[in-house]
Amino acid sequence: ASLNLARFRTEGGFDVAGFEHACRLWTIALEISVAMAQFPSVDIAQKSFDYRTLGLGFANLGGLLMASGIAYDSNEGRAVAAGISSLMTGAAYRASAEMAGQLGAFSKFKANRDDMLRVLRNHRRAAIGADIAGDFEGLNAIPHAFDANACPWPGLAERAQSIWNETYELGAIGGFRNAQVTVVAPTGTIGLVMDCDTTGIEPDFALVKF
Repeated sequence: ASLNLARFRTEGGFDVAGFEHACRLWTIALEISVAMAQFPSVDIAQKSFDYRTLGLGFANLGGLLMASGIAYDSNEGRAVAAGISSLMTGAAYRASAEMAGQLGAFSKFKANRDDMLRVLRNHRRAAIGADIAGDFEGLNAIPHAFDANACPWPGLAERAQSIWNETYELGAIGGFRNAQVTVVAPTGTIGLVMDCDTTGIEPDFALVKF
C-alpha cells in the first residue's frame, strides 16, 4: 500500500498529523489483509503468518518536492525524504506494537526479539542522532543519519524523531505484531492510477509526458 504524498501537502508545509494517522490506519488494514489474503504456495503462506510482514510505502515524492519548490537533488529534498520515511516507519511500527498489545506479537517474535529490537534501536539512532542515542549496533556500514536541521518543515522533523521513543518503548514492552512494516515500491502504473506525477521515490523524468 502506497500513500500519495502530494495529498498531504499544505500551504507551505506538510500535514504531519494527517500523514501519521494515515500510516496508522493503513498498518491496521494491511495487518487485516494478512488473514484475508490468498498465497501462491504453502511455504509463503506459512511465513506470512509466522512473521506477518507488511508493505506500507509512499509514492509521488518527486511531485511533492516540485510542488513545494524544493529541489530533488538537494540537502532539503533529502531531509524531506528522510523525515517522511522515518515518520512512516515509526508510525507503522508504533501501530504494530499497539496491535501486539491487544492481539499478541507475531509468532516468531520471541526467537527474534533481541535482533529486532537492535534493528529498531538503529532506526532510532538514525532518526534522532547517534550523539543522543549512542552508537549504531552491529552494522558494517554506517547509515546517513536524518539531518533535521536541513528539513524545511520543522513539524515533520520533530515528529520524525520523537515518534521513535514511543515506538521503541511500546515494542520493548509488548513486542510487535509484524516483523516488517514498510517497503518503498516503484508503484509504476498504480502510481498513475493514484494520480501521482512521479512514482515511488524517483524524480520526474520529464515535464511533459504522453
